Amino acid sequence: MIRPTPDFAGDLAARTLNLVNSGLIVLDADQRIVLWNGWMTPRCGRAAARVQAQPLLAVFPELRGSRVEAAVLAALTQDYGGTVPMADNRTPFPLREAGSFDGPRIEQAVTVTPFSQDGERFCLIEIRDVSNTVEREKRLLDHAESLRARSYVDGLTGIANRRYFDVALERELRRAQRLDGQLSLLLIDIDSFKAYNDHFGHQQGDSCLATVAQALAARLKRPADVAARYGGEEFAAILPDTGLDQAERHANAIRDHVMALALAHAPAAHWPMVTLSIGVAAYDRDKLNTPAALIAAADKALYVAKREGRNRVVIHAPAY
Repeated sequence: MIRPTPDFAGDLAARTLNLVNSGLIVLDADQRIVLWNGWMTPRCGRAAARVQAQPLLAVFPELRGSRVEAAVLAALTQDYGGTVPMADNRTPFPLREAGSFDGPRIEQAVTVTPFSQDGERFCLIEIRDVSNTVEREKRLLDHAESLRARSYVDGLTGIANRRYFDVALERELRRAQRLDGQLSLLLIDIDSFKAYNDHFGHQQGDSCLATVAQALAARLKRPADVAARYGGEEFAAILPDTGLDQAERHANAIRDHVMALALAHAPAAHWPMVTLSIGVAAYDRDKLNTPAALIAAADKALYVAKREGRNRVVIHAPAY
């Protein structure tokens, strides 16, 4: 077996360092560069010979006062190493794609490691290009957000679905309880919708549902208001900071708006055009103080609206 000579070992080490797919900089105790691997050169336009023995901050003045400088100081004076946080600056070194000197900076993960050699203190700075990783993570987060958003949207009508309705009602109810505020709920039903489907077919029935949903959403102007498809031909509206009187006005405006669309109904329907029955209930600290209680109260009022001839708004009252 041939034993490697010191020169061979040194050449091998140098070649190996230049093959590493990350930037490597070694600083002495005075923060002067004693090693600079080949990865760095095409990404900042400086060869090792140009930076040898130069202070790090002379080569990269913008690092002064940065987390990288603080990490280097901690490594050389306190023997403390670690990863430089990326939260404030993802591109601390002015490095770009290899061979590109006017493109955007690459995003970097920087690690500083202290070590000693022959009684002298040094630190190793490792710089990894994480641009692709960051972009991939961003795409994954965007995709997850898109999936989450879609999971809250009714695919047919484009408004919030029952899942989102449940979340929003719970949230707004807690808010009303915390602030001793007002909250109203509308449950809305398309009158004689089975007759509509039977006469016009399910495809036109779906179109009717989407039209009514958009008409409902158009009447809810405030950002906190929620229009949702509650199920089948039934919709709901959550109205924060709204008492019964104001909620009744909202409900009648919605009913009038849909009736004004003059959507022809089936011959067997109760009214010649598509109409809505709406039940209204409001949060009450003593009784209607849970989602289930509020929904039950609005549903009871909706039942009365249907029983009394449809195409009307009924306010929940204990007598019902």
